[in-house]
Amino acid sequence: MKLSMIYSFLNSDLTLIEQALEETVNAESPLLRQASLELLQAGGKRIRPVFVLLAGKFGDYDIQKIKKVAVSLELIHMASLVHDDVIDDAEVRRGKPTVKVKWDNRVAMYTGDYIFARSLELMTHIEKIDAHRILANTIVELCIGEIEQIKDKFRFDQHLKDYLRRIKRKTASLIAVSCQLGAIAANAPCSIHQKLYQYGYYIGMSYQIIDDILDFVGTEKQLGKPAGGDLLQGNVTLPVLFAMETKEVRSQIVKVHEHMEQNEVDSIIASIKSTDAIERSYKVSERYLHKALSILEELPDNKARKALRDIAKYIGKRTF
Repeated sequence: MKLSMIYSFLNSDLTLIEQALEETVNAESPLLRQASLELLQAGGKRIRPVFVLLAGKFGDYDIQKIKKVAVSLELIHMASLVHDDVIDDAEVRRGKPTVKVKWDNRVAMYTGDYIFARSLELMTHIEKIDAHRILANTIVELCIGEIEQIKDKFRFDQHLKDYLRRIKRKTASLIAVSCQLGAIAANAPCSIHQKLYQYGYYIGMSYQIIDDILDFVGTEKQLGKPAGGDLLQGNVTLPVLFAMETKEVRSQIVKVHEHMEQNEVDSIIASIKSTDAIERSYKVSERYLHKALSILEELPDNKARKALRDIAKYIGKRTF
């Protein structure tokens, strides 16, 4: 089953969100408008808006109110991608040239800043102080995560806790808050939105770990970029941490540098895959998924809960 089939009952609302996204990034400046629209039209799973909508089903579901939260959170995600591409000097995202490649770093940074600002502007329509505090804290965490990733590049002596803290800030926190703010916007009880936050956190951790695994087991066509791209950029992910427990493999990994030839990277990928690192990484992901599923059992039984359960199971098995 395709991921989109799980929440197909939200299709009409997701169409409204897609239209709202396009309207929101339609800047007066032709350059900002073109850069923002190209980023938007590059696609994406829109998983954060989906979580916002599903969480809203646990309260008073009003699409006109909830869609503002959904669009805001997707814009924050998009802005972080633009900034990521500048930091990583990435030329391709989802198989298409990045904003920084089509224009330059300055245009990319201002595009990301503009999208961030539009996100915050949208959230002003939600008259709940808690929602704004939660969103502000999440953006702070996201920025700290970005800085930590820069600081940790090519630092091969880092620990598992460093990796887990980083992916919490860079990925899991925004997914967790997507679930939480969707419920808050729908006036769901505090106990409900707190549980949805926990569910989103566990799902987000699992989602990022799977992404990090796919960077080693996927093909260039599937990934939209050469395999091992994260390692080549100096990002030490879970499979790398586990693989470095094997002395011979560690000696190869610590020699990685950003100008390394792809055939050398491919050789290191083969060495990583020859260990149990991929299998162990999947097991860590599964532990987070089991925790997410346990949280769902504490929520009211409705169509949204079933969709959240099916999404969790899909994430655990996804290949791309």
